[in-house]
Amino acid sequence: MEEREMGSRRADKRRRKSKTSHIAHRRPSNPETLFSLTLAALTNPQNPSSESLIKTSLNVLLRLFLKESPNLFSPTQEDTVNSVLALLPLLFKSRCAEILWASARIVGAASLISVEMNGKIASDAEIVKALARKVVSSERRVAMAACNSILDVSTTSFGRQRLLELSALNYLMLGFLQVLKSSGSSSSLCTVDNRGAACLGVELREDELLLLLLNALVTLINSCSIEQQDKIPRKLIVTSLVHLKQLWPEVREQMLAGNIMTVCQGKHKCLSNLTANNLAESIFRLSMNALHTDRAIESEVVVRHIFGSGKSSFVDFISNHWESSPFLIRGMTKDLDKQGGIFSSFVKFNCAGKVPLFISSMLQGMVSCIPIASDETDILSFLEEIRGALGCPIIYQQDIRVLTIEPDLKTERHYFQGSLTDHSIKVPISFFVSDILKCEEAYKQGYTIALRGMEFRFKSIAAIADQVASLFGQPSVGANLYLTPPNSQGLACHCDDHCVFICQLLGTKQWTIYLEPVFQLPRLYQHLECPWGSMMQKRQIILNEGDVMYIPRGFPHEASTIVGTDGTAEFSLHVTLSVEIEPPFDWEGFAHVALLQWSQNLKVSLDLATGISSTFSVRFLHVAIRLIRNAEPVFRKACLVAADSLTSDPEDWLEHNQRAIFNSLINKIYELSSFTDALETIQIAIQRCEDPFCWMGWLSVLIDKEMSVHYWKFPSEGIDKLLPLIDQHRDSAEAAFVHVKSKFCREALFDDVKECYKKLHDMYKKTRNQYMNGMLSLHY
Repeated sequence: MEEREMGSRRADKRRRKSKTSHIAHRRPSNPETLFSLTLAALTNPQNPSSESLIKTSLNVLLRLFLKESPNLFSPTQEDTVNSVLALLPLLFKSRCAEILWASARIVGAASLISVEMNGKIASDAEIVKALARKVVSSERRVAMAACNSILDVSTTSFGRQRLLELSALNYLMLGFLQVLKSSGSSSSLCTVDNRGAACLGVELREDELLLLLLNALVTLINSCSIEQQDKIPRKLIVTSLVHLKQLWPEVREQMLAGNIMTVCQGKHKCLSNLTANNLAESIFRLSMNALHTDRAIESEVVVRHIFGSGKSSFVDFISNHWESSPFLIRGMTKDLDKQGGIFSSFVKFNCAGKVPLFISSMLQGMVSCIPIASDETDILSFLEEIRGALGCPIIYQQDIRVLTIEPDLKTERHYFQGSLTDHSIKVPISFFVSDILKCEEAYKQGYTIALRGMEFRFKSIAAIADQVASLFGQPSVGANLYLTPPNSQGLACHCDDHCVFICQLLGTKQWTIYLEPVFQLPRLYQHLECPWGSMMQKRQIILNEGDVMYIPRGFPHEASTIVGTDGTAEFSLHVTLSVEIEPPFDWEGFAHVALLQWSQNLKVSLDLATGISSTFSVRFLHVAIRLIRNAEPVFRKACLVAADSLTSDPEDWLEHNQRAIFNSLINKIYELSSFTDALETIQIAIQRCEDPFCWMGWLSVLIDKEMSVHYWKFPSEGIDKLLPLIDQHRDSAEAAFVHVKSKFCREALFDDVKECYKKLHDMYKKTRNQYMNGMLSLHY
C-alpha cells in the first residue's frame, strides 16, 4: 500500500513537472493567461512548482513589456494588465532573488511604455514603497534592478514627486552609503565626454551599482522641494553630503583641466546621464540649509576689529561717518597671524609661502559664483535658472579680473584682452588650468588679480561678511579680494554704488579719495561717472597691515602700491567688504512697506461717480514717494531697522535714531508727495507701453493672498482705462489721493511697519544664506 501511494505521488509530481515544462515551452503571451497563472501560483505557495511558474510568467511578461506590444494595452486588456501590476506588491514579498529582480524590472519597463502607464505605476503607493525598499537589498542584482526602475519611474515629474513623497530618497541614501561602506572606495568615478556633454562614468564593472545609486540619488535630490528635504533625517543628509563632497574635487579637477576624457570602446563599462553640474546641484541643495557653527563669530569681535573702540566705536561711526564721510581705523586687525585676528585663518591658510604662489592653488579650488538677482527670495527658482552652470570653472569678468592701468591714459587694460569690452562675445569665458597659470605671469608683469564673491568661497570670510550684514540690517555683504604687485595700480579712479570697508591684510597701499563739494548717495546699479571737474579736494592715505578704511558710496577713489621709505617695493593684499543697499532696504523701501502694510487694512471703497477705487490712490502714492527720493537724501540712506542691536536695552540709541528718521520720513511724504507729479509719471509710462508699477515687484511677497486679487496685480491692469476717468474727474481724483495720503501719514505706526519690514528682510536673508551655504560647499 505504501509503495502504491509513493508511486502515485511521484506520478503526480511528474505530471505537474510535465505541465510546468509544457507551459514554459509554450511561453504564453496573453496577459490574461499570465495573470491567471501567476495568481494561481501566489495563492498556492506550498506547491513546489509555484515558484518556477511565477518565474516563467514574470520573464514572459517582462519580455512583453520590453517589446511594447501594440496589442498588450488594448482597451479590452487594460483591466487585465492593471490586475497583473496589482500583483507586484505581493511579488515583492518573495524571498526569491529572481522573482524580485523580474518584478523590479517589470516596474521599470512598464513605467517607460507611456506617460499614462508611468502615472499608474507611480500612483500605486505599495509598488513604489516596495521598490524603494529593494534598493538596500543584500542581493546586488535585485538592488540594481530596483535602482534602475526608480530611474525609469523618475523620467516624469509626477513619478519623481511620488518617489519623494514615499521616502524613496531615504532608501537611496541608505543604499548609497551601504555600497560605499562595502566597496571602501569610489575613486573610479571620472568625467567623460558623452556626445559633447560632460557626464560621470566609472571604469570598473563592480562600481556599476554605485553609479546607479548616485544617479538616482542626485535625480531625486535635485527634484526636492524645501519641505521634502526638511523631512529627510538630518544624519542621512550629513553623511550623504560628506561622500558627495568627496567625489566633487575629482570631478571638478577633470572639468578644470579642460581635457574631458573621451569614452573608448570597452574602457568604461558603465556611463551615466548624470552630469558634473547635476552633482554640483545636489551638493548645493543638501548644504544650503546647513547650520555652520564652525564659521560663527561674535558681533562684538567684528566691531572691535573693524570699527575700533572708544571714540571710534560702532555707535560713533554710525552717528558721524556712515554714508557721509571716509573713516580710518589704524592697526585694529594687525598681527593677523595671532589668535583673535578676524582674517587670520584666511591669511595663514593661503599665504603661508610667497604670496604669488598662492594664486594658482586658490584659483584651482574655485568654481563660478553666478550672481543671484537682488530681488530673489526663492532659492529653488534661482537654481532652476542656472541649472547647467552650477559648479563650472570661474568666469572672466564675473568671478575674476586681471587688469592694470595705462600709465599715460589712466585707463584700465585687461591681461585677457578678448574678455574686455567685446559685447559680441555671448559665451562666458571660463578659466581652465592654462588660464590660471597665465595669472601668475600677469601678476609678475604688474597686473592686479581681482576676485569677486570671496564670502562664497571661504568660511572665515563668510562669517565676517554675515556679521557685518547683520550690523547694518542688510540681507548680505559682499567680499572682494585684490592682489596688487609692487609699483602698480589695478583699477582706474572710480565711484562705487555701495559702501566699502577696505581691510589691508598684507603689504601696503596708497589710497587717494576725492572729496566732492556736493555729495549725493548713488543708488545701487546706478551708472556713475567720476566727476573730474569737481575734484577740488583729495585726501591721500597709506594703509598698512591691519588698517581698515571706510569709503561711502559715491566717493571717487583710486589706489596703488608704492615704494616704501626704505626703498623697497611692496605688494598689497586687501579685502573689501561691500555693503550694497538693495532697493527694499533703504528708507524709500521702508516707506513703501509702511504704505503696503497700512493699505492692507484699508477698507476698499469705490467712488460711484468717478468709478475710481481707493486702491488706485494708494498706487499713486507709491509713485509719489518714489519721486520724492530724488530731492530728499534721507530716502536714499540705508535703513537700519533690521540691524542687530549692540546693547540689551530695548530703547537703545539705534532704536531712537530709526524712529526719528521714520517720523521725518512721514513728514516729507505728507509735505512733498504730489498727485500731479505721480499722474504725469504714470501717463508717460503708459505712452511708452510700460508698466508704471513694475519696479515694485519685490513688494508682492508681502501681500496677503486674499488681498492680492483686489489690491495688487502685476503687471498693472486697468490703469490705461482709468486715466481717462481721472482726467474727466481730476478734482475728485486728487481729493481722494490727498485723503488717502493724510490718513496714511496719521495712522502709520513704526512698530507695525517694523515687524512687516523684518519679515521681508528675513526672506531675503534666508535666500542669501542658502546661496552662501551652497556655494561654500562647492569650494570646501
